[in-house]
Amino acid sequence: MPDLSDYLRLLVDKRGSDLHVKVAQPPVIRIHGELITSDYPKFTPEDTERMAHEILPEKLLGELEEFGGADFAHSIPGLGRFRVNVFRQRGSIGLVFRRVLPAPPVLDSLGVPDVLKRLAEEPRGLVLVTGPTGSGKTTTCAGMVNHINATRACHVVTLEDPIEILHADKKALIDQREIGTDCESFSTGLRHAMRQDPDVIFLGEMRDPETVWAALAASETGHFVMSTLHTVDAAETVNRIIEFFPAHQQMQVRNSLAGALQGIVSQRLLTRKDRKGLVPAIEVLVNTRRVHDCIVKPDETRYIPDIVAEGEFYGMQSFDQALMRLYQSDTVTLEDAMDAATSPHDFQLTLKKAGVG
Repeated sequence: MPDLSDYLRLLVDKRGSDLHVKVAQPPVIRIHGELITSDYPKFTPEDTERMAHEILPEKLLGELEEFGGADFAHSIPGLGRFRVNVFRQRGSIGLVFRRVLPAPPVLDSLGVPDVLKRLAEEPRGLVLVTGPTGSGKTTTCAGMVNHINATRACHVVTLEDPIEILHADKKALIDQREIGTDCESFSTGLRHAMRQDPDVIFLGEMRDPETVWAALAASETGHFVMSTLHTVDAAETVNRIIEFFPAHQQMQVRNSLAGALQGIVSQRLLTRKDRKGLVPAIEVLVNTRRVHDCIVKPDETRYIPDIVAEGEFYGMQSFDQALMRLYQSDTVTLEDAMDAATSPHDFQLTLKKAGVG
């Protein structure tokens, strides 16, 4: 039976993004968004159990037994670094390996709007990168941290679960802390980070009210804070942050968010028309006076999508506008653009107004 390095080498050689290990199935890899079954033999329960216990850090054994799953990073010299989730399903062990970039990406190489550089250069405030799992949030955030590292002499503290992309010091001094190893949680790590003379703080995810509140406080007190959320667009992101809190606190949260927010970057990944990779479709909200007022006033929050669509002067763009540009440039097919649109009907109207499609 081949060992783990053979399967991960296949993943790397095929330029895949994920390796799936499941009992009664051969290794399955995801390439450009599609799952491809390999020619290797099927895994037995003993195979996956052995694989998990060979690489699972001892401190996470209890977490797997108690909660049925655990996340960690795994490195193999000569192959690279991988984010791993080990989990129990139907009485057996399964694993998913996500291939991590060998070095921090350059923003210009990611196909993202230029406004992301401007957001990364803000001296203070809050920037959120959002999207579903697998939409490239980690890569975009790493690109923004790399841009800061290359252009600004500052102290960057990252809190990640787990650490995926390693940053070497350039102009910036970067400390990367892993949840569960270097600190207990995002909220406690953020409290400690505030005593470490940070200029920039990157939070891998805002999962609870304590972390959200601490991130808002840090961004209001002269720090630049970046984080992620599993929300699909800017309007949902604003609502999700507010809904973290009980009704009697929501007005205070609205005011804090309106004052601290610099921008929201929401993204989805589409397969390129030539099937040679993935390309991001990105919605960008930049906080202007109109956006500020829409966040503060509950009855006006629903107007955020309209402001985004009309905000090209400030670097804003809606998903439909991003998708239309990808389609017009022959980067993606009309079918894939329609599938990625929030509302295919509204996207069709956008195409008609532009005289295409």
